[in-house]
Amino acid sequence: MSELIEISATPFPYPFAPGKTALVVIDMQRDFVEPGGFGASLGNDVSLLHSAIGPIAALLAAWRAHGWPIVHTREAHLADLSDCPPAKRLRGAPSLRIGDPGAMGRLLIRGEPGTSIIPALAPQRDELVIDKPGKGMFWATGLHRMLQALEVTHLVFTGVTTEVCVQTSMREANDRGYTCLLVEDGTESYFPAFKAATLAMIVAQGAIIGWHTPSATLLAAIDSA
Repeated sequence: MSELIEISATPFPYPFAPGKTALVVIDMQRDFVEPGGFGASLGNDVSLLHSAIGPIAALLAAWRAHGWPIVHTREAHLADLSDCPPAKRLRGAPSLRIGDPGAMGRLLIRGEPGTSIIPALAPQRDELVIDKPGKGMFWATGLHRMLQALEVTHLVFTGVTTEVCVQTSMREANDRGYTCLLVEDGTESYFPAFKAATLAMIVAQGAIIGWHTPSATLLAAIDSA
C-alpha cells in the first residue's frame, strides 16, 4: 500500500494515498458550462461555473504527470429517453427540457455536442469517461467495479454543480467506502450559497462525508512529497 500523505484540509488533515487516489471531474460538459445548454435553459448564469475550470486543469496536469487514475463523468441519457424518468424530465418550467433540441443538439442526450466535456478539460485516451443517467456517478454505471479493478481507495472530487451531482456522487462514494476530498475552488454552483452549504455539510460531525481543501494546498502537498 502507498504511504499516506497528510494534506491540510477541513475539518482536519486528509490522508492522501498516492497511486490509489482517483481524480474525479463531474459533469464539466458544454450543456452545463456554456450558453445554450441545459443549465442555461433552467435560467442559470453559466458563467458562475467558469472559475472552476483553471483549478481542475491544474489538477488534471498533476494527475497525468504521475500517471494516477482520472474519472470524467457526463450526465447524459439514451436517445429514446428510456433511462430518464418523467419525475426528472417533466419537473419545473424550463425553456427546454431534457431531450429537446437546443443550440448544441438535444439536451443531455448521449452523443450530442452539448454532452461533450469542454475542450479545456477534455479527457485523454486512457482516462475513464462515464455516462451517467442520474445525479450520482455510481448508479447504473458500473463505476464501482472499475475503481476496484484499479485498486482505488481514495477519491478527489471536482466539477459541477457542487450541491447536486458532485455532492450526490461524493455521498455515494462514502457509502461504498472511499475516502473523499472535495476541492473547494475546483467545484462551483449556480448558487454560491448552495456551494457554501454543501462544503459545511460534508465536513460536519467529524468529516461525516469527507474533507475539503483548496487546489493550491493539494498541489503543493503532492509536489513536496
